[in-house]
Amino acid sequence: MGLLSFIFLLVICLLQGSNTSLVRLNDNGYEGIIFAIDPRVPEDEKIIEQIKDMVTTASIYLFEATEKRFFFKNVSILIPNNWKENPLYKRPKHESYKHADVLVAPPTLPGRDEPYTRQFTACEEKGEYIHFTPDFVLGKKEKEYGPSDRLFVHEWAHLRWGVFDEYNEDAPFYSAKSKKIEATRCSTGITGLNRVHKCQGNSCTTRGCRIDSKTKLYEKDCQFFPDKDQTEKASIMFMQGINSVVEFCNKENHNREAPSIQNKLCNFRSTWEVISNSEDFKNTTSLVAPPPPPVFSLLKIRERIVCLVLDKSGSMNGFNRLNRMNQAAKHFLLQTIENGSWVGMVHFDSTAYIKSNLIQIISSKERNNLLESLPTTANGGTSICAGIKSAFQVIGEIYPQIDGSEIVLLTDGEDNTAKNCIGEVKQSGAIIHLIALGPSADQAVIEMSTITGGNHFFASDEAQNNGLIDAFGALASGNTDLSQQPLQLESKGLILNSNTWMNGTVIIDSTVGKDTFFLITWTVQEPIISLWDPNGIPMRNFTVDTVSKMAYLRIPGTAKVGVWTYSLQAKANSETLTMTVNSQAANSSVPPITVNAKMNKDTNSFPSPMIVYAEVLQGYVPILGANVTAFIESNNGKIEVLELLDNGAGADSFKNDGVYSRYFISYSENGRYNLKVRAQGGVNVAARYLRHPLNRASYIPGWVVDGKIEGNPPRAEIDEDTQTPLESFTRTASGGAFVISNVSTLPLPDLYPPSQITDLEATPVGDEINLTWTAPGDNFDVGKVQQYIIRISDNILDLRDNFDNALQVNTTDLLPNEANSKETFAFKPGNISEENATHIFIAIQSVDKSNLTSKLSNIAQVALFIPQTESDPDESHPNSGISVSSLVLLVVGSVAIISIILGAIICIVNKKKNSRRPRKHLCLPPHPGKGPDIFHVGLLGKSLSSSPVSPPTITLYFWCPAWLLLLD
Repeated sequence: MGLLSFIFLLVICLLQGSNTSLVRLNDNGYEGIIFAIDPRVPEDEKIIEQIKDMVTTASIYLFEATEKRFFFKNVSILIPNNWKENPLYKRPKHESYKHADVLVAPPTLPGRDEPYTRQFTACEEKGEYIHFTPDFVLGKKEKEYGPSDRLFVHEWAHLRWGVFDEYNEDAPFYSAKSKKIEATRCSTGITGLNRVHKCQGNSCTTRGCRIDSKTKLYEKDCQFFPDKDQTEKASIMFMQGINSVVEFCNKENHNREAPSIQNKLCNFRSTWEVISNSEDFKNTTSLVAPPPPPVFSLLKIRERIVCLVLDKSGSMNGFNRLNRMNQAAKHFLLQTIENGSWVGMVHFDSTAYIKSNLIQIISSKERNNLLESLPTTANGGTSICAGIKSAFQVIGEIYPQIDGSEIVLLTDGEDNTAKNCIGEVKQSGAIIHLIALGPSADQAVIEMSTITGGNHFFASDEAQNNGLIDAFGALASGNTDLSQQPLQLESKGLILNSNTWMNGTVIIDSTVGKDTFFLITWTVQEPIISLWDPNGIPMRNFTVDTVSKMAYLRIPGTAKVGVWTYSLQAKANSETLTMTVNSQAANSSVPPITVNAKMNKDTNSFPSPMIVYAEVLQGYVPILGANVTAFIESNNGKIEVLELLDNGAGADSFKNDGVYSRYFISYSENGRYNLKVRAQGGVNVAARYLRHPLNRASYIPGWVVDGKIEGNPPRAEIDEDTQTPLESFTRTASGGAFVISNVSTLPLPDLYPPSQITDLEATPVGDEINLTWTAPGDNFDVGKVQQYIIRISDNILDLRDNFDNALQVNTTDLLPNEANSKETFAFKPGNISEENATHIFIAIQSVDKSNLTSKLSNIAQVALFIPQTESDPDESHPNSGISVSSLVLLVVGSVAIISIILGAIICIVNKKKNSRRPRKHLCLPPHPGKGPDIFHVGLLGKSLSSSPVSPPTITLYFWCPAWLLLLD
């Protein structure tokens, strides 16, 4: 027991969250960085050279920007299998697309080449990956986004240190304390102009920005154009493309006023403050000597090599484990493993047995041969190392260098000797995937899967949860094109006692349908199986395997789109049935809808909360409006069901990003837990969200050069709120296993406060301020809070740092709603202590029935003034759609007609009255250099753009038409 505890603690220390990156920091240098070129990218060796140049230059920029602390030491470039061979390309070890830090892949939508970092967790937490397009890497987008090396450092800060952008495209301007409208940026030392710049063909027009009457800020088309020549050094997280920018904003120059994403998510801390608090920073000191250039490895994806290492020890006789393992392994061999792959098999108990050398799968013949090698009996002890070493032998007979080969290890027992081969496993270059079956599976093997970059799954002894089949099904290669990977549409099981029927439907949407595979399993007796396609045509010809107690059907060609219906009738009194359905993309040019699931940590200690994430995408485009449910199974098979939300509240950092999240705190026992997620979209309910990706690089609209704007090519125009409805779909996905420790069996007090409010918004309406936010729960995002404490201040930092001393708003009439409801509240701000206050800042704390308080909410603000604008002759009157120039033309036109008539009358009258006197014409002769019919209008007084104003004073100077002078 002491040894197991030691191993468990060792594993806890080794696992660093569920981020799959293999990057490590060694002597100030980042090692293990992976650039992965997507198989859909056309072959172009210039991409490889450009990656090298970009990273080499970026390393120097990063080194200087971090006060000589960090640099890029070595980088692997993963080259797709469909690119031609090159003797410089080596076989990968643990590197794969799953672990890629930077993806070089086609754009999210055609024409959208903006670089971005996929980042959906909290401040200071690592991102998922950086996405560069081939055109960006090749330098074709430098005008719009600046030099690629500088932008890579910007995105690296997102990915590695969990900082955010210091701009905000949803709030590009704000009312500053100076009572002016400022561009959202850091630092404010960055200079430029706010202008509307429009181009049509080769013709461009520029004008000043007008104030929107609703927001009291600049209109939608207004953009900030930075000066080309600057002296300000910060910040890289605002616009690293400015030549002078070589630093991150720090505590001294950080712009806390701006509504930047960094301010919102990192509690108004500067990016350098966040970076300085990272483990990377704490574990290093500045260097004196300059860093060496990065070392690059060129790795080409090869055919897949997999060896199944299957436990047949005596404990596999219990709980129907041996047969369930065979059912899942057969599904893997029949459906999951790709053609062209090499597969071998080893059984082990106290010793190991090679049952099949590597066979390359070309057709169903090889698959069926492997099915015959599965174990039929279980006995003996457990020697995990013996099984792994035999797998090395199997692989080595064909591939002496076993780099990048995969071992799928399934075990249900403990093995005190497993730790003895960890060093050999680490040095081998092989990847270990662990499937732990039952509550006693060895903990030490987790370390093997972790250090080799493998997956870790857990399946309980509750067959109806379908954990084993899900685990094997999740082991499809991640190194192939997504269109060639099997996707799980359904995974469901049921224990039947009094009711003998298991009925349901499976939706085949238009993005899938190729190679569709239905699998049914049972535990006692073959059921009566009925399956109908969307037209009601019954499907027959199931292949029945009575030994393994399973039946399966492969739909030839592409399955019909629509709702498939199944009905399973049990013949035994007590029966467990499962239904699993897989399919592939129907069209290689149309990305299928996918679901990826994960926990925020691989290990956790009670009572610390965890977060479930499920990402629903089509290609790289988020899917909104789906019903997403997480099923978390404990060591003994108990399931906790959670509805996941994409509402930007509680555990969900960003609204409408296609990532559905929820806190998990219902720990029932110590040990392993397994995550499974189901996503379902109804007709016209779920939709693709076509807005630009979050955390994308700042687009540079142009530069100010000598006071004039030099515009850059416009980016692809699209309505930011465009959503395209989807048809119905279903997907399921396994999120792998995680381990919980220190769960108490004793009654405990309330340990969990309400979750932090992160979406507080404030809007002035008359003399009141309207607040909206999403309700937290009594325990994070579950239940209902007892009360809200709302406080206001005229100083944002005072409110943040001394919330309890700020002015409290009367919330007696504010009754909290259930978690995840929309809350609204209006109040009159009353007197602010400072007479020269320019803003009111508002924040909320929630209190539960145990008097536990939440973290302070994000801070909302309301300006107490109408901001000044930059002077510009074309600014519009705020209460009128008519511009000054249009109004002047209207007045001039009217006066012109009157002046001509009046001039004629005066001239004629004067002529008659003064025919005998010296002639003094009121009409002046034609203006020198002007035509004879020209008149002049002068406008005096206040600008028409001021409101309210008196009518402008108009002084008329006119000249008589030439024909009137001839009447003299």
